Amino acid sequence: MTRLLVQLKLALLRNGLRQSTGRRAAYIASAVAVLLVGALQLLGLILLHGTEHAATVATLLTAVLALGWAVFPLFFPSGDETLDPTRLVMLPLHPDQLVRGLLVASLVGIGPLFTLTLAAGAAYATAGDPASAVVAVLAAPLTLLTCVALARAVAAANIRLLTSRRGRDLAVLSGLVVAVGAQLVNFGAQRLSSAGGVGALDPVARVVHWIPPASAMGAVEAAERGAYGTSAARLLLTAAALIALLAVWRRALTRLMTSPDGSTLAAAEPTRRDRRTTGPRRRLLPEGRTGAVMERGLRYVWRDPKTKAAWVTSLAIGLIVPVFNTLQGTGSVYFACFASGMLGIQMYNQFGQDTSAFWTVAMTISTTRDAYEELRARTLALLLITLPYAVLVTVLTTAMLGAWADLPEVLGLSFALLGAMLATGAWSSARFPYSIPQEGYKNVAPGQAGLAWIGIFGGMVAAALLCAPVLALTITLHATGADTWTWTLLPVGAAYGTATTYLGLRLSAPRTASRLPEILTAVSKG
Repeated sequence: MTRLLVQLKLALLRNGLRQSTGRRAAYIASAVAVLLVGALQLLGLILLHGTEHAATVATLLTAVLALGWAVFPLFFPSGDETLDPTRLVMLPLHPDQLVRGLLVASLVGIGPLFTLTLAAGAAYATAGDPASAVVAVLAAPLTLLTCVALARAVAAANIRLLTSRRGRDLAVLSGLVVAVGAQLVNFGAQRLSSAGGVGALDPVARVVHWIPPASAMGAVEAAERGAYGTSAARLLLTAAALIALLAVWRRALTRLMTSPDGSTLAAAEPTRRDRRTTGPRRRLLPEGRTGAVMERGLRYVWRDPKTKAAWVTSLAIGLIVPVFNTLQGTGSVYFACFASGMLGIQMYNQFGQDTSAFWTVAMTISTTRDAYEELRARTLALLLITLPYAVLVTVLTTAMLGAWADLPEVLGLSFALLGAMLATGAWSSARFPYSIPQEGYKNVAPGQAGLAWIGIFGGMVAAALLCAPVLALTITLHATGADTWTWTLLPVGAAYGTATTYLGLRLSAPRTASRLPEILTAVSKG
């Protein structure tokens, strides 16, 4: 059975590469990139051999590697078909057979090879004598098996969630995790350089030495300094963690293979939410077309995976950039305007999120007035989120810098920029609409990438030009020494942003009303 499951894994890889030339090229390119990074990491670990902080780097690297294996199934559940054991539920297989077979099959692929390379390099960097070398030979494969078992246990315990709509939402948000992680790595590297280097992590490493599977590298470190009892304890701790993970995985497999899928059972009777929404409810939004369009837009933000991912990414990055720059000592109060810029991008391609269902919207637009009310309602829905969030980021940034005197002018600039982004976003939505595929990770349908680039970047440049009067006023006040009048930028920026938004909606409404068939064709290609 183990051999059969390994053959199944190889067949899945082979047949996946046969689907298209593009997929084959992407797989080869990613494999080359991973192997190149692995080789460079291995070379760096080899050069660390015998240095003072080699054990610290090796231990923390192993911990980060294990964290990656634990997170991978949550954000990429479709990256490996064998992660879903429910595909085998109709076969007469015992959980023990599945555990053994899938564990061995999990060792086939680029990821396990990359992990083994790094684990071997970390073990070599830490080992310094024959005793520690023996422990290193045991630690590297034990680390690999623990990482694989961890990924399998996490996937089996959450597979029902990962194959649902909420699971697809998690997969779409993987880009946000990468963006936030990159900022954290950058921030950590700068903090280490100012704190005296890797030696500042020695206290953390002493704790991580006892956390599996990093404890396997801790065993190598203990053996190298002659603490053989501690080395054995850490190695046994990693082995115990592996056994525990296998037991958790087996229990999850047993539950999956013997319990019914509750997703069809709940559909047989109305839920509390169904009963609640069928009755009268209090509306907090305006009546008529405006309230209906606003509610539809907010539901897209909450329920549509692609729209939700775009919003969460913009919200996170709009906060991360000013806050992290402030923490690094390179911040400025004007970085708070980044939040308005990121959130204003959500106004671009408003009709693309409707996809082919845009025809229901087009049927309700017969005049320029209808188009204006549609765009105005979508803008108001965005403002419900963007306006308070821009204020929050601005206040937080000025509070961290202690520059309360600059708060009015920064708020004014943020409001002016947000209004310019909303105005150009409405125009771009009517002039350069494009389709957003509902499946996969692409946010632009094939053949429409040029439209997306023109609409977004052209609109951003136009928004920057529209903000020029407010920027010129700000520079003039500071250049002439009239700092006591900078508070006037708050009402000026708010009024300018409001007027710019109104003018942009008025100019975009006739074009929207006259291009409904073209817009429907463009957004229906995904």
